[in-house]
Amino acid sequence: MRAIGYVRVSTEEQAVEGLSLAAQAERLADYCRARGWTLTALYRDAGVSGRTLERPALQAALESLEAGDADVLLALKLDRLTRSVADLGRLIELSKVHGFQLATVSESLDTTNAAGRMMANILGSVAQWEREAAGERTAAALRFKQSRGEWIGCPPFGFKLNGDGGLHVDAAEMAVIQRMKRLRRRGASYQVIADKMNLEGINSRRGTWSKSSVRTLVNDHLRSRKARYVKRSNGVGVQ
Repeated sequence: MRAIGYVRVSTEEQAVEGLSLAAQAERLADYCRARGWTLTALYRDAGVSGRTLERPALQAALESLEAGDADVLLALKLDRLTRSVADLGRLIELSKVHGFQLATVSESLDTTNAAGRMMANILGSVAQWEREAAGERTAAALRFKQSRGEWIGCPPFGFKLNGDGGLHVDAAEMAVIQRMKRLRRRGASYQVIADKMNLEGINSRRGTWSKSSVRTLVNDHLRSRKARYVKRSNGVGVQ
């Protein structure tokens, strides 16, 4: 039996022990040796979500299978292939049309028979439920934080997080903003200001300044972001 291996990690999973691309690849190779299969190729998607089938390595693997280069698509777990019941159905249909199998190491999945296809659908439903439940928990946590006035994500330039999750004015960064505004009033273009900041080694949140990031900061940083997000303490807004 000729097998094409497929391994995937999403960004948040890359640091989780046992889910690394190398660890998955090793498990697939061991599985093929144990079953007497030939692992003809290994396709890797790094830092890619399983919410869609439109992944570069997976699409390349499917093209190879459709061309008859192998007999089975092998993954460590079903959720490495997909977390969507609908997408799992499409994979099963593709495997039937083009004459290849789906197999996983952890669940001992085999879609060559009706029982295996039923099990694949059950596992796919569980994977989708886990994804949707995690999304609901995350959304609820974010709503709770926002209701308490806590900033979500990286604070905007000019502010830093205080101990209770609110924003606190960063005097040094505010001085940079005021300097940008003075340069702008004197006729300097946004690109000239960006180049000057970069040359002096003054970093933006993303590392370097661009014309658009300077424009946004100079024009509406204090009016919109500070008024909206600076956490109020004892009912008095930070001014």
